[in-house]
Amino acid sequence: MLAIEVNELTRKYDDVLAVDQLTFNVQAGEIFGFLGPNGAGKTTTIKMLTGQLRPSSGSAKVCGFDVVTQRQQLKPAIGVVFEYQNIYERMTAVENLRFSARLYGVNGNRVKEVLAQVGLQDQGRKKSGKFSNGMKQRLLIARALLHRPRVLFLDEPTKGLDPGVALDIRGIVQQLKTEGVTVFLTTHYMEEADRLCDRVAILHNGRIAALDKPIHLKHNIGQENATLEDVFLALTGHKLAERSASA
Repeated sequence: MLAIEVNELTRKYDDVLAVDQLTFNVQAGEIFGFLGPNGAGKTTTIKMLTGQLRPSSGSAKVCGFDVVTQRQQLKPAIGVVFEYQNIYERMTAVENLRFSARLYGVNGNRVKEVLAQVGLQDQGRKKSGKFSNGMKQRLLIARALLHRPRVLFLDEPTKGLDPGVALDIRGIVQQLKTEGVTVFLTTHYMEEADRLCDRVAILHNGRIAALDKPIHLKHNIGQENATLEDVFLALTGHKLAERSASA
């Protein structure tokens, strides 16, 4: 069963072709890595797949809903965590989640469940502005899970986090997979993508340069003991900001 279907999806900004005729599918329950250098079109693609940005041409369906003509049906089916931490810092974690629960029309009892799911069950009464970056990221994931989405979009979820917290976030992602949630993940940490993802697509200049299981991509590059970072560099020519091992 397909969770995401993309057919020749394209987005132009004036004379700039940000996303160029992307075609790919994501299976239900899959962790799908969407990798590429800055400016490759990753965030633009996510915005189109979540109904926030209209494609210039092409089509896409998420959870069976057209991202242009069925946006209202699409919204309850997906969760989104962008890399910027847009929480209400004067509110406690519980207040943040209760506010979002009302917007989603979700029973307030769900707040305790998602706090426990991300390991913040003892931090609910604390002002979120006093949270560490890792705690804020957990809160954002909790908010995105309130309405039990079938597909979760995660844009750089471990960016800037220390290794221990990043490991915890990866554990949450793996647990979501066991619960049948489809995860669409962008990351610059190649080791993270290699560990988590069933398949990865590597984007370059708005087009997909490769799409396969990480083990197959590493095998096909023709280098002994190749890493996913080696594959990324070979396909895009871009050096990563920091070694994947630091993730």
